[in-house]
Amino acid sequence: MAVTDTENPLLGETTCSSLLHKLQEIWDEVGENDEERDKMLLQIEKECLDVYKRKVEQAAKSRAQLLQALSDAKIELASLLSALGEKSIAGLGIPEKTSGTIKEQLAAIAPALEQLWKQKEERVKEFSDVQSQIQKICGEIAGNLSLGDQAPSVDESDLTLKKLDEYQAQLQELQKEKSDRLHKVLEFVSTVHDLCGVLGMDFFSTVTEVHPSLNDSTGVQSKSISNDTLARLAKTVLALKEDKKQRLHKLQELATQLIDLWNLMDTPSEERRLFDHVTCNISAYVDGVTVPGALALDLIEQAEVEVERLDQLKASRMKEIAFKRQGELEEIFARAHIEIDPVAAREKIMTLIDSGNVEPAELLADMDNQIAKAKEEAHSRKEILDKVEKWMSACEEESWLEDYNRDENRYNASRGAHLNLKRAEKARILVNKIPALVETLVAKTRAWEEDHGISFTYDGVPLLAMLDEYAMLRQEREEEKRRMRESKKFHEQQSSEQESIFGSRPSPARPAGPKKVVGPRTNGGVNGTPSRRLSLNAHQNGSRSTTKEGKRESTGSIRPAAPVNYVAISKEDSASHVSVSDAVPASP
Repeated sequence: MAVTDTENPLLGETTCSSLLHKLQEIWDEVGENDEERDKMLLQIEKECLDVYKRKVEQAAKSRAQLLQALSDAKIELASLLSALGEKSIAGLGIPEKTSGTIKEQLAAIAPALEQLWKQKEERVKEFSDVQSQIQKICGEIAGNLSLGDQAPSVDESDLTLKKLDEYQAQLQELQKEKSDRLHKVLEFVSTVHDLCGVLGMDFFSTVTEVHPSLNDSTGVQSKSISNDTLARLAKTVLALKEDKKQRLHKLQELATQLIDLWNLMDTPSEERRLFDHVTCNISAYVDGVTVPGALALDLIEQAEVEVERLDQLKASRMKEIAFKRQGELEEIFARAHIEIDPVAAREKIMTLIDSGNVEPAELLADMDNQIAKAKEEAHSRKEILDKVEKWMSACEEESWLEDYNRDENRYNASRGAHLNLKRAEKARILVNKIPALVETLVAKTRAWEEDHGISFTYDGVPLLAMLDEYAMLRQEREEEKRRMRESKKFHEQQSSEQESIFGSRPSPARPAGPKKVVGPRTNGGVNGTPSRRLSLNAHQNGSRSTTKEGKRESTGSIRPAAPVNYVAISKEDSASHVSVSDAVPASP
């Protein structure tokens, strides 16, 4: 039986053989027989076997544990490598050892495991941070801030960089969306601030009704960006814009009423300037009104009170205002030479106001309509009236020229004679244009009457009748001049015959008379022709103008008597004979 050496701390260094020798000495001394000795030795050998067996079992168990630890380490190593996305420990800078004793292999795996565990902890923290931010932003967008307070659940089975990049990309998208939403929220808040300023509303109470975090006391990053907040902000902005639009429309109506009432009652500019803040926006667009308080309710109420006050004042001054409008209407008709009955019109206005059967606004609107129509009619008559004025001015010059030609002393070197001579030259040129002017005037008057279906009157007298009479009188004057020239020629012929028979004799001296000074004509010249307007003979009322054949056609209507006017034909124009009676139709 082989016996290994052992060490006894009490006896010092010894061996199994020395102990057996010592045992035999003891047995010899005691006198043990061989049987007892063999029995004792067998017992010792059995006990030694038991010890060896236990040691072997312990060693086997330890080996199994080491193998299990090695296996677990390898499994864990593979799991960590898979979770972290590493292909092998060689990527970590640690050599991979697959040979050697179990403890050597464990010793080789331990640093890799330690490094992988550390890397896993860092990766889990990165995932947790990214997922926490994602969860927080999602909670802000959803309007559930408590969602960001919950710890994120990290899937430790997939901690690869690819998965981390996916989470980071998702986080970047969410951060961009948050930035866009925050920008939109700030734009909405700024718009609400501007609108509240223009409308005179409390901005803080308005914006905090949407969400408490939107006031200026909170930081920008703390403001709510949820879908509900954005929707409510958009709704608030829309409501404020609609309110602004309605208020502006109301204010513009009030401003228009104020200006109309001011113009109606001739309100002084000092009083008007008190409401410049109201009238300045009368033609403004909705987006163009940005002045704080420009559309405040108290300002609109102030304008309403002023309009109501002016309306009451207008009612008390209705007659004065109506007569002012009537005066404006009469002035338009007077400038257009349209004859009306102002007394009857004013009596009608008085009756309407006193009866109370018509609203003041309706009466003024009707008068405004009459004024507009009168202006339109006056505009349609303007071209003809301008030519009538030229014609009458030419007639005045014609009458003056006739008086000038009658003056036998016109060539004397008297004071102002050169001025009269220049005027006479201009007058002859102007008088020569009268026939063409009359012809044009007749054509335009006819066209006007055809377009309007009524007779063109000048201060109540049909213009065509005035032109007819002018043509007749001009023709009569031409005939009279022709007879005077023939009579003068006859007398001169008789005088020359008598002189040839009896001889010449001195003519008696003409008595000296006062020198006639040719100057401007007054109404009713020396030849008894009144100025500015032609007259119609009494028998012409209700009849057509005389044609060349002397025929007259009855119209069945009575013409108003025309104010008198003159006709004068210059001696130099005696050869120019104009008759428009055949070209001028009778006025209706």
